[in-house]
Amino acid sequence: MTSFLKFAELCQKVEGTSGSLDKIDLVAAFVKELEDGELAIASNFVMGTVFPDSETVLGVGPSILYEALARACGCTSDQIQETLRATGDPGLVAYAVAEKRRPLNLAAFGRTDALTIADVFERFISISRASGKRSQEAKVKNLQFLFGEASPLEARYIARLAMEDLRIGVGEGVARDAIAKAFGQPAELVERGYNLTNDIGLVAQHAKHGTLSSLNVKINHPIKMMLAQLGDTIPSALQEMRNAAIEWKFDGARVQIHKEGEKVRIYSRRMENVTLSLPEISKVTIKQVMAKSAILDGEAVATGDDGRPLPFQDILKRFRRKYDVEKLAVQIPLHLHLFDLIYLDGNSLIDRPLSERRQLLSSIADSELVASQVLTDNPEEAERIYKEALDAGHEGIMIKNPDSVYAPGKRGKNWLKIKPVMETLDLVVIGATWGEGRRASFLGSYRLACADLDSGKLLDIGWVATGLTDEVLSELTETFKDLILVQKGMEVELKPAVIFEVAYEEIQKSTNYSSGFALRFPRLVAVRDDKSVEEADTMERVTSIYRLQRGRNPKGHVKG
Repeated sequence: MTSFLKFAELCQKVEGTSGSLDKIDLVAAFVKELEDGELAIASNFVMGTVFPDSETVLGVGPSILYEALARACGCTSDQIQETLRATGDPGLVAYAVAEKRRPLNLAAFGRTDALTIADVFERFISISRASGKRSQEAKVKNLQFLFGEASPLEARYIARLAMEDLRIGVGEGVARDAIAKAFGQPAELVERGYNLTNDIGLVAQHAKHGTLSSLNVKINHPIKMMLAQLGDTIPSALQEMRNAAIEWKFDGARVQIHKEGEKVRIYSRRMENVTLSLPEISKVTIKQVMAKSAILDGEAVATGDDGRPLPFQDILKRFRRKYDVEKLAVQIPLHLHLFDLIYLDGNSLIDRPLSERRQLLSSIADSELVASQVLTDNPEEAERIYKEALDAGHEGIMIKNPDSVYAPGKRGKNWLKIKPVMETLDLVVIGATWGEGRRASFLGSYRLACADLDSGKLLDIGWVATGLTDEVLSELTETFKDLILVQKGMEVELKPAVIFEVAYEEIQKSTNYSSGFALRFPRLVAVRDDKSVEEADTMERVTSIYRLQRGRNPKGHVKG
């Protein structure tokens, strides 16, 4: 069995390494020596993920973590907070706690009963299963045990794993290439396996045994959704695609529906199980989709009395709701629009062309559920559909290649979106400041970051405080209070977990932020609960927009 200390030592080396290729070499050398069970766990751990499936939630917030640390070292919460303010990192706090608990010259580094990777994972399983009135106490005790057994270095990475924020710069790309290198497999095949399973540990096991090609779509296992790329104009998109499939781009929330007999599971874009929150979607699927088993791709749209789409935040209220669901469903009814079929009666359809998938979809689903699609190479016809969609209150149109396969997790030119709005960016919230005066109890402005794919780090790009009513600030403060990692005066550091869609007038060069850029006149458009941190816009996109914006009107650009 591999000790957790060896994993912690790997993390320390990777964290101190700047180049992606060097990180890949370190991770590859480590995972290559692991047995199957440890390989599955460690491959997820190294990405800061404890459980690969979206339905198992660890449920550890800062308050639970810091209480466990305080108990493990016999110190007070104030002492923990003081260390936090000094270090700004829960992992470094755990390191300091473990140093106080046990002198460094004792057997912590070479004891025969060392914590193993499997030991840590089993404790995390116990934490995830804790429920009921005493669940918080059970979580604290399990973490306390781990910190009581851990060396300072182990404690550092146990704390970060508990927060699912490892901070070593290993994302999907590094993990993919490391597994490919460790087991001599094509990176493309590793990536395909991950997009189909959302489980890098399972993929690593198959890579080790040379069976990656056997991985495929499975019912009741959500896969990454195919994504669209921004299209410049309707004529240019049609010229590139020739005959194209034109659909409305609905102003709703993406859903992936798994139907097996009379049972339905619904997953959000983030692959979270939202079935209980959307009962009418389940009912209509059972009643109007005539298939023994199917995986369907579509959009859930909230509509008002006039039939027009309600604001996106109303849709998110439905996705978040866990209690009094039926009552809210009356207030905010949802309508389903299906536009793709991924799996049917035991067979994966992802390698079949869109035209065939749509034909099969129409054969099993009632016509009122299937989104309208028009095949055309005529820009005027596409413009007519575009205007029709906008007049109905939706976002624009999708222009799709009828010959395209379904590419999970991929964003490419086979699906293009046209949407006439001010330029926006999807950015990660990494910090905030408390307000003043009557807003003193609210987190009033929020620090934003984009993703640097090369380093795996989040780089700040500015703050947003515009477009926030007292009601919104109250909701946001409630959302973020359990994500506060460190507080220094009026400013707090937040666990990266929430995406803001932010509009702005211009991107400017700036030395004030680690990205090297700043947003001019940013304002909050929406809280994108349907998007994960991995879907945040990147430095590459920010740089690309900055280069393009000279000589054009920013408000004339289209963004999806």
